[in-house]
Amino acid sequence: MNRFVIAERALRAAAPHELLDATRRVLAELYAAERADLYLADYGLTVLQPVSVLPHTMEPVSVHNSVVGRAFGAQEPVVEPAGDRVVRVHLPVSVRGDRMGVLSVTLPDDDGAEGVLAELAEIAQVLGHEVIVAERDTDVYLQARRKDRLTLAAEMQWQLLPARACARPEYELGAQLEPAYAIFGDNFDWSVTADRLMLYVTNGMGEGIEASLLTNLAINALRNARRAGIALADQAALADQAVYAHYRGRCYLSVLMFDFDLETGRVAVVDAGSPQMLRLRDGSVERVTFEAQLPLGMFEETDYVTQEFHVEPGDRLVFVSDGVHAVADPKGEAYGDTALARAIQSTRLLPAAEVPRAILRELTGHRGGSVAADDALVVCLDWHGR
Repeated sequence: MNRFVIAERALRAAAPHELLDATRRVLAELYAAERADLYLADYGLTVLQPVSVLPHTMEPVSVHNSVVGRAFGAQEPVVEPAGDRVVRVHLPVSVRGDRMGVLSVTLPDDDGAEGVLAELAEIAQVLGHEVIVAERDTDVYLQARRKDRLTLAAEMQWQLLPARACARPEYELGAQLEPAYAIFGDNFDWSVTADRLMLYVTNGMGEGIEASLLTNLAINALRNARRAGIALADQAALADQAVYAHYRGRCYLSVLMFDFDLETGRVAVVDAGSPQMLRLRDGSVERVTFEAQLPLGMFEETDYVTQEFHVEPGDRLVFVSDGVHAVADPKGEAYGDTALARAIQSTRLLPAAEVPRAILRELTGHRGGSVAADDALVVCLDWHGR
């Protein structure tokens, strides 16, 4: 039995809260590792938080200005000298394109470290899968991701979200919400099958817990309809009824809904509100508009219709909430299409998973350091096609 299989079985057999201990044991026994540390990206994607027993004693490291952060950003193993005849290997931990963190392993520098990089990289991926499964039964990894305390509304929103990124041969997806520790209404959701990708980008009204409750109701209503195999327009109608039945028009939710055909690139769309979409194609950025329909829950028994457009290989689609598009600088000037187009152009060489955070950093600069009045959502989709 080879070393990788032994390591994989050890991780699968470990108790949820003991995954890192199991990883350390197996790396020491099979690879003579002197040390192993797991870092998980925080909710704001600014630092990599070490997984350790509370109270945490290890310091977080920067995503942008550290060797560990370089492995996270490049999604490639990075080897650095760590002393006399010792090297430190930093291995990205990701699952289906979702960048979770980095596994750092200290090994003897006997010219054999390079030879085991591929095996260690696979073990890091297995660890990522096991962390996701373990989060059903322990808070250890969710706690480790926090450099600050989440508000209750943010806690509810992060638990509602899917992963922050997803990759398949046909597409790459990335998304981010700010302020990460105090979001309340904006949301994204996606689901994929063999032939289709469904994507929702939502912009909930209100603030705090009330906004989070509204979004939770609407997203779960959409999921319930989607999982029943119902078409996109009918998903919107059923979610509209669920929201109206509870709020009677006092609160409502804006949503852009997409159903991508992975084979042909044809896309069915329901535009029910304020989220917007821009497309980068052949080096130019343009806003793509659809016929606006009523937000979910504004009136009783609203009928929704789908529209269609087509994506081509090489297209980049960027979706934003009004917390991005409408945010004002200190002089009162809105961010708008022009600034957003510049941000999309300036980030065109970044992978989809990194684009949302980069655009949100530029948005912070535009705001001039003032406290955000609304939460902001950016979703990026790179379309490769079949």
